Amino acid sequence: MPATRSVRLVVVMDPIESIKPAKDTTLAMMLSAQKRGWELWYAQQHDLWLRDGVAFGRLRPVRVRDDLKDWFELGEEQTARLAAFDAILMRKDPPFDMEYIYTTYILERAEQEGALVVNRPQGLRDMNEKVYTAWFPQCCAPTLITRNMADMHAFVREHGRAVCKPLHGMGGRSIFVIDQGDKNANVIFENQTEYGTRYAIVQKYLPEIVTTGDSRVLVIDGEPAPYALARIPTDQDNRGNLAAGAKGQGRELTDRDRWLVGQIGPALRERGMLFVGLDVIGGYVTEINVTSPTGVRELDKQFKTEIAGLLMDAIEKRLAVRA
Repeated sequence: MPATRSVRLVVVMDPIESIKPAKDTTLAMMLSAQKRGWELWYAQQHDLWLRDGVAFGRLRPVRVRDDLKDWFELGEEQTARLAAFDAILMRKDPPFDMEYIYTTYILERAEQEGALVVNRPQGLRDMNEKVYTAWFPQCCAPTLITRNMADMHAFVREHGRAVCKPLHGMGGRSIFVIDQGDKNANVIFENQTEYGTRYAIVQKYLPEIVTTGDSRVLVIDGEPAPYALARIPTDQDNRGNLAAGAKGQGRELTDRDRWLVGQIGPALRERGMLFVGLDVIGGYVTEINVTSPTGVRELDKQFKTEIAGLLMDAIEKRLAVRA
């Protein structure tokens, strides 16, 4: 749908020259916004700062192209208050470390001064992508979050096979599948918990990961995108992550997918989380990705959709309410 007014949009992201344009969801968002005639500005995390409580940025106007060899053009750097812009897209990839948290404080000040920040900074801080599943136990397989290694061993014995991973990881990093009696279990739990000093997550192993994969269901302002991206592990790996070599294949949403979004989506909408990815294996949610979910380019290519346009619609609606 065409924009009803000119929107000034700041995109905070990783270095634009280093992205993979064929797969980058942030680029898809920028292309969609530019198509509507929105004014695009580019910043990295280190370009943002606070002065006397006011959020500022060193920003550069940017033009984008759907060209795998030449996808962006930057203008001259300008310094401006972030609240002078209509909306800010926070698309910096994890790790979710203290620098990321400090950035959300800066963005929250911009939000309090009037800018729409997507996703909302407080939600980015509060909704750890693995821990937040605990708010929706009816949607999840058996899950244990602990730093007690004896409890981890007991969980594996109870379920026979389990997945253990750190709470701060991304892209399939440091994910282990553990069978009952596995002699490596001790060292895995020691590593993941730093000898009982750090929390980690253990989940019941879901065998559907091998056949139907780990599906990314995108949730836009509380509603599901029309298709999901199933990520099928290779024969040599347990991980359904594209970054770990899994193959992405789009699929229709199932009734179970829609039920899961019906359970989780309203809470996301209420808390200002406009673009979220649910990771679903065997009909169970394993993660709720709020920081920088991906999958749009792969789905658009397969189904001739423009999923990022749904996000732009949602942003327009939020801005219209504020006007």
